[in-house]
Amino acid sequence: MTIATLLFGFLVSVMFGAGFHLWKDGGPGRLIFYEVLSGFGFWSGHSLSSYVVRWDFWKLGELHLGFAILGTILFLGFGYWLSAFKPIDK
Repeated sequence: MTIATLLFGFLVSVMFGAGFHLWKDGGPGRLIFYEVLSGFGFWSGHSLSSYVVRWDFWKLGELHLGFAILGTILFLGFGYWLSAFKPIDK
């Protein structure tokens, strides 16, 4: 994988994390949380498509962009869902 592919993947994952942060209106801690989730989801989706499933869905050069974006959306949605729970007061 080339440096350009890594930088483009990083840029796409950062944009998705920042967009989700703006959409859900979080604070600075949430921004870091969403960026980390977005990065893990992006590269997990890419790796799953590239090495395990070997499906090509919206491939851009060496980057499996379709599954990477799908992984980002799944990780962000699941992380938001998990962080929405409030502790029970006793």
